[in-house]
Amino acid sequence: MSFLLRLVVLGVAAVLASNAGVAAAVDVGAFVKKDRFETIRISPTGEYYAASIPLADSTVLALLRRSDNKVVSTFNAGKNTHVADFWWVNPERVLISMAEKFGSLDQPQLTGELYAADIHGGKSDILVGWRAGESSTGTKIQPKKIEYVSAFMVDDLPADDNNVLITIWPAGTDPFTRAERMDVRTGRRIPVARAPVRNADFATDNQGIVRFALGVDLSNSNRLYYRDREGSEWKILNDEAANHRIETPLGFSADDKTAYLQVEQPKGPDAIVAMDVATGSRKEILRDDDTDPGRIIYKAGTSIPIGAWYMDGKPRTAFFDMSSPEARLYRSLEAAFPGESPFITSTTADGKLVLVQVFSDRNPGDFFVFDTVTKKADHLISKRDWFNPEKMAEMRPISLAARDGLALRGYLTLPDGSAGKNLPLVVMPHGGPYDKFDDWGFEDDSQLLAAAGYAVLQVNFRGSGNHGRAFYQAGAREWGGKMQDDLTDATRWAVSQGIADENRVCIFGASYGGYAALMGVAKEPTLYKCAAGYVGVYDLPVMQGEDARVSKRLGNFSMDWVGKRENLASVSPNRIADKIKVPVFLAAGGEDEIAPIEHSKLMERALVKAGVPVETLYYPNEGHGFYVDANRTEFYTKLLAFLARNIGGTTAAATPATAAK
Repeated sequence: MSFLLRLVVLGVAAVLASNAGVAAAVDVGAFVKKDRFETIRISPTGEYYAASIPLADSTVLALLRRSDNKVVSTFNAGKNTHVADFWWVNPERVLISMAEKFGSLDQPQLTGELYAADIHGGKSDILVGWRAGESSTGTKIQPKKIEYVSAFMVDDLPADDNNVLITIWPAGTDPFTRAERMDVRTGRRIPVARAPVRNADFATDNQGIVRFALGVDLSNSNRLYYRDREGSEWKILNDEAANHRIETPLGFSADDKTAYLQVEQPKGPDAIVAMDVATGSRKEILRDDDTDPGRIIYKAGTSIPIGAWYMDGKPRTAFFDMSSPEARLYRSLEAAFPGESPFITSTTADGKLVLVQVFSDRNPGDFFVFDTVTKKADHLISKRDWFNPEKMAEMRPISLAARDGLALRGYLTLPDGSAGKNLPLVVMPHGGPYDKFDDWGFEDDSQLLAAAGYAVLQVNFRGSGNHGRAFYQAGAREWGGKMQDDLTDATRWAVSQGIADENRVCIFGASYGGYAALMGVAKEPTLYKCAAGYVGVYDLPVMQGEDARVSKRLGNFSMDWVGKRENLASVSPNRIADKIKVPVFLAAGGEDEIAPIEHSKLMERALVKAGVPVETLYYPNEGHGFYVDANRTEFYTKLLAFLARNIGGTTAAATPATAAK
């Protein structure tokens, strides 16, 4: 039985098990269970796939032969290590960026290590990273000199099968980085550029020459530098401190005479600008009325930008030239998958075969192989085939006006089959908060809550990303202020529209969202019937002290964006717990370095002192978001029970039918 077929069989078994459960209860295990695949990319010749596959305690890379879907090689760096990204650097070798679960984030954190693996197996090797001097993967790794540096991909150099360009970050806080050319077999590196600014990333032209360096100094001001050719002097192109905008290089035209930049604007969303590198003259070529460019679309097999995705309520694409072959290809794919969003993950070198992932609010994702000659798409595999998209909840884009007239956008997820009226409502603010945003797609928490009978409201309050510089800067120093008011206004909007039963509204969030949940019930004691905070921060003066100890730059950021320490007690939920009048549920991890568990314990003690009912779930070995499947299952089971007691939704199944194995 082939590898992919075995996965399909397992998926069918999971669906059957799910159908055997109690219909009225929510199968939490189905939402906790990991994807079949994370990302799949086709090789340059079309002979192989590379696929990242999440396991219980690691993410592995599998290399499969396309003709029979047989696994020909696997790469696994060991427990708690994860494949973060990967690139076909030639028809037989894949470069792999690694991450590790440190207990400080809910997702694995990049380690700065680069490995390589061959399709024939037996030649996996660490090329650069702190583990280069040890053999830890069970493969034939040759010990190298230990270096305390991190490395990240800049350019896979499509015309060069032997080398790539990477950024090297020396150990330490806020370093000056350098670009190096690295041999993908030996790991030998040659420096090609040094950054003129701290914390810099590099961008290249189509000849693989480093032309841009974008970094940020200790005052958190971005600077973009440009040079004409290899070896020439860096010239500053944009200084955020002087121009009050960030400019980000996207790539070059095929002849390298035009550079494309994403440029922030004084008002409204970012623009994509074409800059003549000889004269410096600029021309705006793409700009939406309210939405920033998201994922950049590149010409197949190159780093030449040709368009962009916009998360404009639902995703849409726009191109520099709407008559280009790539634009026509996307339009044909969009027509072939109505109601879903297709995007191309990779193509063969000749452009004949295209690997496409499609997704929607109801569909976690399917992979298809599309033949551009025959115009035929063959289904490869689903990320989560135990979900039936027809039974999942709809996620509707919404818009409303805040009390001061600022336009707000977000999403309303409604239970499948619901009329969308007089429902119990969970308001779910996102984390971050700055420059992060909720978008359209299959979202686990929203779908789980909708399965329990709740409408779910997500609003991109001021400070969120995706709507330009002015919008996210409007959230500066507004913790507990206008950012919180935006959530309040959205909640009242949902009630006024008849969507929510005003007597059955709770607020739940993680990280900053946890803060906003507790601040919401403190600031609006009659609006919500309960609050749940997951790995949240609740004492802002304490948080600011923690930030300052991490680094001077983070301390400066906290002062600029959160506020002066002497002004933060009045917007710290644990210090105004006496204003909270409804039940609270808190969950946190003992290894959390982003929102240390002490925040939750301070909040708990303040609530107990104020006589507020409070439930807690603490795990000493979890970090910023629970990672172990059993712990996540318990968290969501307790969350559903808490919400059900307070606003009357459905609880979890006693034994989740599709718990991860």
